[in-house]
Amino acid sequence: MLTWLHVDLREDGDSEPPKVPHVTVWRSVRAGGDTKTRKSRRSLALPKRCVDVLKEQQERQAMARKLAGADWVETDLVFTTQVGTALDAHNVRRAFRRIVKAAKLNPKDWTPRELRHSFVSLLSDAGTPIEVISRLVGHSGSAVTERVYRHQLRPVIEDGARTMDGIFPEEPAA
Repeated sequence: MLTWLHVDLREDGDSEPPKVPHVTVWRSVRAGGDTKTRKSRRSLALPKRCVDVLKEQQERQAMARKLAGADWVETDLVFTTQVGTALDAHNVRRAFRRIVKAAKLNPKDWTPRELRHSFVSLLSDAGTPIEVISRLVGHSGSAVTERVYRHQLRPVIEDGARTMDGIFPEEPAA
């Protein structure tokens, strides 16, 4: 779970080295325990769009804290219930399905985990080297990133094959 302690939205281009907004990926807790290895722990710069959304989240959370008053439970989590407690995985998936449905996609085909596949595929399609993508998603090598997470987004380019078939037509069967 992401905590505000691991989110830094400040930017200082004058510092040395320049400070950029980033998130520190330190832990990933699942039923079997912490899945992060020493090598997979990393700090990731945040795109402006994410910085803006996280600042809005801080404001929403401050309002929720104020409305909850004494019922607020301080957890330092970035995403919480209206009283500050951790979100239940079932509720997260249900909210995600509503968003997917609003985007006119089939909710049965999408889970929050699919966002990882989309991230990898979009970066790959934009020309980011697979080794860089692997580092971003915390893989020690590129094999899993390529085999499991990267999906072809662009259609197969057929122009060359059609042209070659025109130049070298099929020989009539003898």
